[in-house]
Amino acid sequence: MDETQVLVVGGGNAGISLAARLLRGGADGVTVVAPQPLHRYKPLLNYVGGGEATMADLERPTAGIVPDGCRWVRDSVEAVDADAMTVRTRGGQTLHCSTLVLCPGLVEDWDATPGLQPAYADGWVASTYVPGSAPQVWPRLTSLRSGSVVFTVPPEPASCGPTALKPLFMACDHWRRTGALADLRVRLLLPARHPTDVREADEILDRAFADYGIEVLRETRIADVDWASHAITVTSPAGRQVLEDVDFAHAVPHYRAPSWIADAGLAADPTPGLVDVDPTTLRSRRHGAIWSIGDAAALATRPSGGALRRQVEILVQNMAAARDGKPLQRYDGYTVMPITVSRRKLLLAEVDRDSRPTPSVPFLDPMKPRRATWFADRYLLPRTYWRRILRGKL
Repeated sequence: MDETQVLVVGGGNAGISLAARLLRGGADGVTVVAPQPLHRYKPLLNYVGGGEATMADLERPTAGIVPDGCRWVRDSVEAVDADAMTVRTRGGQTLHCSTLVLCPGLVEDWDATPGLQPAYADGWVASTYVPGSAPQVWPRLTSLRSGSVVFTVPPEPASCGPTALKPLFMACDHWRRTGALADLRVRLLLPARHPTDVREADEILDRAFADYGIEVLRETRIADVDWASHAITVTSPAGRQVLEDVDFAHAVPHYRAPSWIADAGLAADPTPGLVDVDPTTLRSRRHGAIWSIGDAAALATRPSGGALRRQVEILVQNMAAARDGKPLQRYDGYTVMPITVSRRKLLLAEVDRDSRPTPSVPFLDPMKPRRATWFADRYLLPRTYWRRILRGKL
């Protein structure tokens, strides 16, 4: 049985940046379990879908971003024994640890939407949330000159669901500039009443919907897809409705946590199976040596890269405090939702768990769409991510 001090499950933003912060703080024996050969800066996927980035801009070999001094187990998790503090991998390894951090992210729940996966394979449905289909989005959107197009925002849990609005607004801006918007029927399916539940941001977004002539179907989700006839059946409080003759749909699949979390008794609810932690301390409610951050943790806030930076900072402090018997720091649920309203302007909704604005830059209203904010989101943050965040410097 392999022994390690800190075992981190997940090689995304959360897992790598946490491992780097721990090692920079002098930790010994840090192991990351992650199967992916490529690491992706996921926020840029929406810009791939908006024609403003390529997959090469957001991908790096995982081997090149695992921090020095960290052991990388290139395998996926099969099971966790929380009492024994062991993790069994699909390749047959059993890893024992003193501290376990779960940040595996979410997986697509294709079964939740019958017909959606065949529609992806058929090519008339794609989304920026599914990396393999992201490069198809912009060519398909820009080829449309008339007809019907549907966009969706995924229901929770999802990785910063409101950012799925980025391809919608970038496409509408393009269609307006090329004269095609008036001949297109653009519909948006929102899973809730409002896109962000942040009043100031929602007012701006609702004005943008009206300005582009977008039909917004609120509290609406896809029930099933008839991939052969290009029809989408949706459900809402008003009942079922069939959207027929859809030329293209940017339809994001539903998501859930990996099933081994619920199988290990670490989830409060098997559906969607998020890790049951105290959302303020990030510590498991049932096991004091188990922690969780990121998309798969039940933190009662929208996941985002900005949220992860705060979570990693607090988790590192709390792991040390727990070891030394000191009080734990509290996470207020800070998160950030960057949403473009055109091809070159973006609003930044920074809020806490109760949707109260918590701007990181004083005396500047981040809700106001700005070109400078778009530039920072598209160009400055990716550089910061690769050079500082993943190296545990921020």
